[in-house]
Amino acid sequence: MSQVGRSPKCVRSCRRTHRLEVVMSQEFDVLVVGGGPGGATAAAILAQRGYAVALLDRATFPRYRVGESMIPYNYFPLEKAGMIPALRSSQFPQKYSVQFIGQSGRQSQPFYFDTHIDHECAQTWQVTRGLFDAMLVDQCRKVGVTVVEGMQAVELIEQNDAVVGVVARGLDRTEHRYRAKMTMDASGGHGFAMGQLGWRIYDPGLEKVAIWGYFKGAKRDEGKDEGATTITYLEGKNWLWYIPLQDDIVSVGVVGDDDYIYRESRDLQTIFETACEKNTWIREHMAGSQIDGKYRSCVHRSYRSRHCAKNGLVLLGDAFSFLDPVFSTGMFIALRTADLAAEAVDLALKAGDVSGSQFIEYGEKACREIEMLRRLVYAFYADRFSFKQIVVKYPELKDAITDCLVGHLDRDFSELCSALAEFLELPPVVEHGRAKE
Repeated sequence: MSQVGRSPKCVRSCRRTHRLEVVMSQEFDVLVVGGGPGGATAAAILAQRGYAVALLDRATFPRYRVGESMIPYNYFPLEKAGMIPALRSSQFPQKYSVQFIGQSGRQSQPFYFDTHIDHECAQTWQVTRGLFDAMLVDQCRKVGVTVVEGMQAVELIEQNDAVVGVVARGLDRTEHRYRAKMTMDASGGHGFAMGQLGWRIYDPGLEKVAIWGYFKGAKRDEGKDEGATTITYLEGKNWLWYIPLQDDIVSVGVVGDDDYIYRESRDLQTIFETACEKNTWIREHMAGSQIDGKYRSCVHRSYRSRHCAKNGLVLLGDAFSFLDPVFSTGMFIALRTADLAAEAVDLALKAGDVSGSQFIEYGEKACREIEMLRRLVYAFYADRFSFKQIVVKYPELKDAITDCLVGHLDRDFSELCSALAEFLELPPVVEHGRAKE
């Protein structure tokens, strides 16, 4: 496969053990585990800087993933990865705004990103993840990344208290050893390194259930609002999402506490249809639509890794931290941490030092930005609180709230945090997540 920069070293090492054949050891500058948006973005950025990069994914592309809605500041990591031209020429619906609908169906004025941002990132996209992720992996190939599909990382290779690669297993159960100066774990919620190292720590205050499906023939708003993300409220701070996708498909899901979701039934279709009936706007938009495929469900348990890095290893995206997706920040966190981690890896490789201490700044910045989003998520779910209360009392803080929601997090939010603390009890700050030195 094509490479840029230094070509990987390949060492033949055939042996049989426990009916698995170990056939080859390969060496790279950077090894990325996981080919989702975060992993592929990090791989593309580093390959364009001349590094020999390998990207492993246990699946073959395209494959299904949920999490279709982008926010404006997704633009900048994708620009570094070279993806903006492909997105502009795609059939993905263009997204200009987000709107919130009350339980009665009362519609707020849509928030148009271009009223706050004077940049082309104010127009973003609603993406079908199987297609979008495959496009990102194709971009990796174009810039010289060695992409290996159907290859699951099963064990970190450690030497002298440093990660120096992974053992991976192919679909034919053949074992491969991939060695690298730097390993980046972007394995998603699977949490390959977190699991092996025992680093995953759950956030006890954020655990929700989601049930969703994809529907043909659902109504879309007109003009500039056609691609808008809509959040509609149910009782008790439970909610529904409504995301228009290409090919006349709309992604619709209900999110709530376990006791709310399952209080009357365990049948996914019954739960979903009951929730939709409770919101006038959703009911009207879903009228006459038909499900395309099956109903799906999962538990959203927010978490953060005990550490973001150690010698030879850095974590990013859901392999580092997952946060409740009410503000469509799942893909943003993946892309943002991919960008930050790629920059840190570049500096570490140039310095010839891939110790955990090289990722202190990465950990501090990633944790600070995720923590601000976490506070807003807790505020969203707080009883008898709405962000309107903040804006009415402190109109000058509207821009700070908006910056959070569009992904502009590299700024000071101390005044907003102080204001939030007047209206609700903020959760204790998560202290873990920094680099292990």
